[in-house]
Amino acid sequence: AVVSTQSTGEMLKRNGYATHGVGKWHLGMHTWEHTPPKRGFDTWFGLYQMEQNYFSHKLNGNIDFRENYYDAHGKLDDDVRKDLDGQYNTYLFTDKSVELIQKHDQSRPLFLYLAYTAPHLPHQASEKDVKRFASHLPNDIPDKKERQRYMAMVSVMDEGVGKVVDVLTSEGMMDNTILLFTSDNGAYHFGSNYPLRGGKRSFLEGGVRGVSFVYSSLLHNSGYTNTNLHHVTDWYVTFQKLVGDKPREHSKPQLPLDGVDIWPSITADESCREEVLYELRDPSKRLDKYGRQALKNARKYPINLKTSRVKFRSGRLGSYDAQDFFAIRWKNWKLLTGTGFTLQGWTSESGQKNQYRKFLNYGGTLHNWSIVSGTYLFDLSTDIREEHNVADRYPDIVSKLRGKRQSYLDNVKIVPEREFSKKGMVNGVWKPWIEL
Repeated sequence: AVVSTQSTGEMLKRNGYATHGVGKWHLGMHTWEHTPPKRGFDTWFGLYQMEQNYFSHKLNGNIDFRENYYDAHGKLDDDVRKDLDGQYNTYLFTDKSVELIQKHDQSRPLFLYLAYTAPHLPHQASEKDVKRFASHLPNDIPDKKERQRYMAMVSVMDEGVGKVVDVLTSEGMMDNTILLFTSDNGAYHFGSNYPLRGGKRSFLEGGVRGVSFVYSSLLHNSGYTNTNLHHVTDWYVTFQKLVGDKPREHSKPQLPLDGVDIWPSITADESCREEVLYELRDPSKRLDKYGRQALKNARKYPINLKTSRVKFRSGRLGSYDAQDFFAIRWKNWKLLTGTGFTLQGWTSESGQKNQYRKFLNYGGTLHNWSIVSGTYLFDLSTDIREEHNVADRYPDIVSKLRGKRQSYLDNVKIVPEREFSKKGMVNGVWKPWIEL
């Protein structure tokens, strides 16, 4: 198989589920084998890339909005939806999801993956929605217009989730549904991670803590806040156990899984894991987009820790290849150690644009965020704001966590980097550009 890992869509489809994807993919598109209809989804409605203009549905001037399905003869149809130009994609994703639920044959189970782009950049909303949801903001608030658009984006998404719940209820499906809502990272511009430190693009709590909720009549306990340690990879294993999947009985081999079954945690508040690897960067284990060892780029494009400046090559962050660090959570301990990881300040309660308080001083210059080198250890049981680096106080913990690095490194596979390619822009449309 071209793509050796299995998606949740593939796993559920082989267990009889109708599988539909709506919204954002961002899991590969350089070959058709990496796209949703080849990764287990009966239909797909949305974008392949990571973001788009909410109204024109373009990225870098090219349309990235399509509807994929298989015709009666099993042939894949790739319908680029140019006709939807000008329509707000959050509304489109909600309407399509409602339609799929209404048309679903309830003799089969259903897996609906709905991935809104909101409130990802660019911050866009109609004037009508801004008036509906954000006209109450006072005039003296900083960055008022952008904050209003952000509020409208989140509110339209929230309204969409409500419509999905309503149709599940009206179709008599809600009592036999597991509804999972989750975010992929902490807030960035205009959102607030208060009182946590940092946000998106950091391994501080404001960046790695994602807000989620689960609704289901299958839950033994409900109406409580679960604070156990979970990771996004756990959902695949959890769903696999819930549907009774038997991977050894299927032709596509299952690779070792990083996740664990967290259903006992969700339904009975039982802890299921005590460790999460946040990141492992090692230049010797990376290839750049040209297939060369990133180690060469690491020497050519070093990180300047005194100014937090980074050098660029080919229009991208060249010093990315020089990052060599390890970030891990074990029980209530978090370790960040190495070269080239990002530290940010503390989010403000109001979520202003420059929300990360300036906190690091290099040569008299203050930064909202800094690329740093060193070792940081935080005890989250007593310091959830990550204000106190206790690495010097607990050298045994630092040594224990550093010792875990090699076992992870031994299992890392070198994977070629894939980026944008002009070959993927054909007649104003994004499409896979490598034929197998």
